[in-house]
Amino acid sequence: MKQVWTIARRDFRSYFASPIAYIVIAGFLAIMGYMFFFNLDHYVSQNMQYQQMHMGKPVSITDGIVHPVYGNMNVIYLFLLPFVTMRLFAEEKKMHTIELLMTSPVTLTEIILGKYLAAVLLVAVMLSITLVYPVVLFWTGNPDTGPIVTSYLGTFLCAACYLAIGTLFSAVTENQIVAGALTFTVTLFFFLISWAAYSAGPVWSDVLMYLSIITHFNNFGQGLLSTSDLVYYVSFIFFSLFLTHRVLDSYRWR
Repeated sequence: MKQVWTIARRDFRSYFASPIAYIVIAGFLAIMGYMFFFNLDHYVSQNMQYQQMHMGKPVSITDGIVHPVYGNMNVIYLFLLPFVTMRLFAEEKKMHTIELLMTSPVTLTEIILGKYLAAVLLVAVMLSITLVYPVVLFWTGNPDTGPIVTSYLGTFLCAACYLAIGTLFSAVTENQIVAGALTFTVTLFFFLISWAAYSAGPVWSDVLMYLSIITHFNNFGQGLLSTSDLVYYVSFIFFSLFLTHRVLDSYRWR
């Protein structure tokens, strides 16, 4: 575990030694800040209309703000996280430092976990900055704590799946642009695969819905924790990192 943390710390620092981390974090905060305050303003305006016109029960903070904001956060990560993972192994392979890393006194599993952990820590930093959103919600209203906590957990797991896919494709090629493009394409596929479920047969519909990354986030956004959703995300991450190990192991013996 010490070796994993050493590699993770080295790669995490390297993000901030280049413009990548600053650009990704700044872009993420700018887009999410706009989305949050747009949804907050829309929620306030909508509820004022409900009260003035006596249109019944107003929209809850969970449905009006929490669910759309954190749901959209997963879309933003879809576009930004390929920039985080594309350099993990592709840069090492291009600079021919991967050979030195593989001959160092660390296992291939520790290398993969260390690099993956570095990317996960960067996402954790991005998420931690957005904790200002719940602070604003509690300051201006009385939101349910459960959906906020589970939304953060679901978003983190969803982003972790994106990162696992990105780690795999960064190991496949030495071209960072290709790695980023492949990561975006595959994550978009798993994001949109649920759309095909509506036109598929009964059996395939269930299969496609289960394979969709965003489908498993819906319960988290509503404040629900499901074992099947947790198993899906953990299995997805494990399988992606397992394939990464197989790719790098075959590269090592070329």
